[in-house]
Order: sequence, then structure tokens, then C-alpha cells
Amino acid sequence: MELYTSFLLLSLTSFFTLINPLAIMPIFMSMTADLESQMKVHTARKAVVVSFFLLLIFSTTGEWLFHFFNISINSLKIVGGIIFILMGQDMLQARLVRTKVDKADVDTYVNDISITPLAIPMICGPGAITNGIVLMESTTNFMEKILLILVIAFVLILTYIILANSATIYRFIGPTGNNVLMRLMGLIVMVIAIEFMVSGITPIIQQILNK
Repeated sequence: MELYTSFLLLSLTSFFTLINPLAIMPIFMSMTADLESQMKVHTARKAVVVSFFLLLIFSTTGEWLFHFFNISINSLKIVGGIIFILMGQDMLQARLVRTKVDKADVDTYVNDISITPLAIPMICGPGAITNGIVLMESTTNFMEKILLILVIAFVLILTYIILANSATIYRFIGPTGNNVLMRLMGLIVMVIAIEFMVSGITPIIQQILNK
């Protein structure tokens, strides 16, 4: 039970901080400012559904991709850790993560913002994809795999709730509260990054020393 609890907490905190719906919220509000409330909710729902299936596909096919490209999970952990550190650094400074969206893309994809840039790459970005692959590869039994899928679904449901109620939430927490939460999540992301890098580097060093 302890093993499942720790895996659940790691999955939950890592996915929520990497997807970071509170950072997406201001962009979502600006892109849907001219839409009616019903259309805003529809846009948020579509973006979350697309993101769920993308994360599910990447997470479940990660092992096959590793074998096909001859990539080790330890290498991905190290690269993922570097990505997370860069993302966490931006979040600590209360800036929007560079890997999530480019302001220039908003006008280009305005006709279908629910898929791009909302679902890709804002919600389902490189950090979330890497996290899904790494965590799925680290599962030791079927129960943990199911648990991970449920966590992805749960975090995306929270994301949908936050986006659908973005105007109310933003009025409540204000820009200062939003910046504080973003900095806090940035710190958590960087801690997770160090954990990933250490767990990836350690087996490689042990392998070198055993030769």
C-alpha cells in the first residue's frame, strides 16, 4: 500500500505541476475572450479530451518506442530532468513556460484553438509527455499502470474545471495569487527534475563502474 501511495503522490504532483492549468488559464481567457460562455466550456472540454488520448497513447507506447529507437529509460529520465529544470526555472520567475505556447501562434490557430495551441503544446506539452512515458516505464505491475491512467484523467478533469471556470478563479486569486502558485509549482517541478536525473544517472554510473 505504501508503494502505491508514493507512486500516486508522485504521479499526481508531477502531472499537475507540469500541465500547470493555472499558468494556462490566463492564455485561455485571452484566446476565448470574444466567445460565449458555452463555447468557452466546449473549447476547454475538447482540449482536455484530445490531451487525454495523446498522453494515453504516448504513455502506453513508450516502451515500444524505446525498443524501436534503442533508447534507454535512464537516458529519458536525464533528458526529462533537464526539461523539467528549464520549465521550473521559468515558473519560479512567474513566467509562462516557453515550451507550452508562443504568443505568435494564437492568431494562426484561432480557428481551432482547442487542439492547437491549447491541447498541443500547452496541456500536452513535452514535459507532460516525458513524464507519462517515464512513469509508465517505472510501473512494476498492472495496478500501477491503471493508477497512472486514472491520475492522468483526474488531473485533466481538474484542468477542465479550472479552464471552464477561469474567469471566476482569476477574480478570486488575483494576479498576485496566480504568481505565488506558479512559483510554488515551479519549485516542485525542479525537485521532481532532480529526482528524475539522479534515478537516471545512478544506474549508468553503476554500469560504468562494473565494467
